[in-house]
Amino acid sequence: MNRFAYLATGQAIRFASWLSAANIILHGAENIPRGSIIFVINHFTRIETVLVPVQIYDLTKVPVWSLADYRLFEGALATYFDSIGMVSTKDPHRDLLIAKTLLTGEANWIIYPEGHMVKDKAIVERARFMISSAGGKRPPHTGAAVMALRTEFYRQRLQRLSESNPGEARRLMDLLQIDSLEPVVNRTTWIVPVNITYYPLRAHDNALSRLAALMVKEIPERVHEELMTEGAMLLSGVDIDIRFGAPIAIRECVECSPIDQDIHSPRRIDFDDRIPSRRKMHQVALEIMQRYMSAIYDMTTVNHDHLFASMLRAIPFRKFDEEELKRRVFLLTTENLEQMGIHLHRSLRTNQVSLLTDDRYHKYRDFITLAIDKGIVAKKDNLLVKDTVELSAALDFNRARTDHPIVVIANEVIPLAQLQQRIRTIAWFFPFQLRRRIADYLLAKGKSNFASDYDAFFIPGESKPQEVGAPFLVEGSSRELGIVLLHGFLAAPLEVKELAEHLGRRGWWVYAPRLKGHGTSPADLSMRSWQDWVESADEGYALVSNICKRVVVGGFSFGGGLALDLAARVPGVAGVFAVCPPMRLQDLSSRFVPAMNIWNRLMDLVHYEAVKRELVDIKPEHPHINYGRLPVSAVGEMERFMADLEQKLGAIRTPTLVVQSRGDPVVDPEGTKRLFDEVGSKDKDYRVFDFERHGILVGPDAEPVHTAIGEFIERVRKGGGGRHFLFGRRRKG
Repeated sequence: MNRFAYLATGQAIRFASWLSAANIILHGAENIPRGSIIFVINHFTRIETVLVPVQIYDLTKVPVWSLADYRLFEGALATYFDSIGMVSTKDPHRDLLIAKTLLTGEANWIIYPEGHMVKDKAIVERARFMISSAGGKRPPHTGAAVMALRTEFYRQRLQRLSESNPGEARRLMDLLQIDSLEPVVNRTTWIVPVNITYYPLRAHDNALSRLAALMVKEIPERVHEELMTEGAMLLSGVDIDIRFGAPIAIRECVECSPIDQDIHSPRRIDFDDRIPSRRKMHQVALEIMQRYMSAIYDMTTVNHDHLFASMLRAIPFRKFDEEELKRRVFLLTTENLEQMGIHLHRSLRTNQVSLLTDDRYHKYRDFITLAIDKGIVAKKDNLLVKDTVELSAALDFNRARTDHPIVVIANEVIPLAQLQQRIRTIAWFFPFQLRRRIADYLLAKGKSNFASDYDAFFIPGESKPQEVGAPFLVEGSSRELGIVLLHGFLAAPLEVKELAEHLGRRGWWVYAPRLKGHGTSPADLSMRSWQDWVESADEGYALVSNICKRVVVGGFSFGGGLALDLAARVPGVAGVFAVCPPMRLQDLSSRFVPAMNIWNRLMDLVHYEAVKRELVDIKPEHPHINYGRLPVSAVGEMERFMADLEQKLGAIRTPTLVVQSRGDPVVDPEGTKRLFDEVGSKDKDYRVFDFERHGILVGPDAEPVHTAIGEFIERVRKGGGGRHFLFGRRRKG
């Protein structure tokens, strides 16, 4: 191999990688040992044959050669493949070359134990690894294990002979083209399993496939499929998770009789001689192959498509509500999968509540669009109807990834036994079981998160008693309708307790979640983003929507803004109310921080990262509930949330009630009125009450506000039209 060409080609590949939209993510690089290594890798695309050697070289600084199908060397590209360290599987000297370079450390090797690309990802059959090929089904190749064993066999033998028979050692070194014994005996041989997972898998026409169509009249079906699949990956963007597993020490595998006897044998043994321990070698190679194949597929990086495709195939019903599919996958994500040893895509290591609300990251939308496009499911009214024949169809090698991507995706995680067991269990749950388990999970999570945050951020003399910040659920007498109540900025669930109890007496379920960072201490709040507060609101909605048929969301002050945001995003919200919600940060009065009269300065501080966690003393309206110090960073997050909310108000279509205190010293009533005018719903009410305070939900004179909210919710329950009110009287016209 031309080393200059190898390095130059590597630089070209790096440049091409930089130009592509693919995102390469490496995991477990610390598992790569020092020594001579054969990397055994699953083979799904031609992308890995080009990109992976460069990634490994960057990690090890040792040239990486690989075995490649002999058909790739039939034509003009043979020289190019040689320049990037690829060796034909039919090269008569390949085994000697592999052994020699591994013994001396000149190169590490990549071998694909499946033997060729497995485009359908069907690798397991009856609990055994099996590969489909033109000649039928066969187990994976043991070649990588055999070459590792042979390499370590000669390494150990050369070391023994150098002491007992230097002449034979010299002859064997000449046979293997080894100049010096020192690098040989000071190394050891390893096999490192590697898994490559691509997400998302979407095959479609792209710039490469269209260019090829223009240049070549009749593109072979195989080439067209690869351009559509792999071209889309590189140009449209795909995450390529490359995961290195624990290395297998081959030295330990040859420390057994009769292999050890052959290592110490005084007789002459040439490279291809049939030695007495050949049968044992074969047995050990099979065991090593099973080890690295299991390791490769145990390291699959599980993503949303895997979960949706597998659940879709496992659900025993042909027709089902699409919300049920989302619920099943959400429940699956709560199963502590990482503790089972399952590796999760980065998008699954975050809060998955959006699957139950607005699907804002489009994980479900993108999957179901693909499933419908490929005829796996059809939508009828609110139901999904799956085609069980398509889900179990035999896959054509050259069309599997383009015609049956859902089946291919589901096949990839079949080797993950624990995951499959959980999928089958959840797939058989009845709808009421799903709802109950999700509600129980979210309720327990809300309590647990508060308890852990309270312990972590408790400050003596500043943190309020736990009952102030704890989320709570008021049980109703009917599951027809439930309510989510969101407290305000710097406050806690206790702020809405009186309203919750009033609504509970009407027979409705009411849940008051804790917004992240609240109810503990200002230090906790300084570490939170507005997305954290949105997720807290979403979890509240998800909980109540799994208890009750319909859900009304509402909130006080900033919590009212969160309620409006949720109503704008989630089409299932039955109604929304907001009490004293600010339209913009500028609509908050300077009395928000009266103790220091520094509102203008505070507005400036919001935009400086260096003082992000500065705390400002304030005098809250309800000191037994609210924080007495304000994190500047939290004000900045609130500003970003309000800017985002303002653009969404027009999307609200559900019945809406906005309530405002006329003499509010914190929120400018004119700003609240502008907010009301921006709401897109034609069914909206505006009420202004004659109070001189902000916290109009608390206290003995709050009953009229509670009553107005209760009447609004009752109209929503009955499905009645909205009416417009101003200053407690119906607005005319």
